[in-house]
Amino acid sequence: MMTTQTAAPVHDEAPALVSCAALAVGYAGKAMLPPVTLQVRPRQLWAVFGPNGSGKSTVLKTVLGLLPPVAGEFACTASSLGYVPQRSEIDPAIPARVIDMVRAGVERKWSFLDPSWTWKNRAAIDDALGDTHIRALVREPWTHLSEGQKQRVLMAQALAGNPQLLVLDEPTSAMDVHAERAIFALLDDLRRRRDLGVMVVGHNLGVLARFATHALFVDKDQAAVDAGLVRDVVRGSAFVERFGRGVAEHLGASDAT
Repeated sequence: MMTTQTAAPVHDEAPALVSCAALAVGYAGKAMLPPVTLQVRPRQLWAVFGPNGSGKSTVLKTVLGLLPPVAGEFACTASSLGYVPQRSEIDPAIPARVIDMVRAGVERKWSFLDPSWTWKNRAAIDDALGDTHIRALVREPWTHLSEGQKQRVLMAQALAGNPQLLVLDEPTSAMDVHAERAIFALLDDLRRRRDLGVMVVGHNLGVLARFATHALFVDKDQAAVDAGLVRDVVRGSAFVERFGRGVAEHLGASDAT
């Protein structure tokens, strides 16, 4: 069993949005990975990656509060959380326009006790549309959009709730490399401008290493976990064992901080 914790940079002084200390994740009281220790802070983009079936979604579900921890300590202090599910969880024939989808991100927060809600709501929606560059698509039907456009709509829907923490589960799984890079470049921009903490599950190591500031590598088969700065994780023994030293040295040259 292998657990590695790399050092965080000294400038990471903002209060943590998510804190895990020796956190064991799994099902029915049985841990499927070694303990995870990490802290997600504002303006950090955490890439969660590993082989298929390695436990990535289990970690994400625990962070989202959908699964109880098996052991250890877990705290989410973010005042609000935005979640972007896998595209496979969205009805491909949903009869809605872009504006309808984005509105759904805030309408559940309606309150007659807050007279200014409507104006704050409109501003939040407009900001989300602008930040994801889809204002020109507001009247387009969902079914007419490309995969990249659909992903931006789902991101805008999550952003309309003004989250402190944005969690995305394989947002680029159905995209080509060009569209995938565009989505990660957008996430990089959003975490800087909105002071967002971001956790995203992905598979393209080159894209993750280019845009992520931090990484959580999980490998159930090796019983290995490593968390920290991207350049440290991809040079760690767990990553090298799985992908090889050549890949590690190539990816270790990237640094999004």
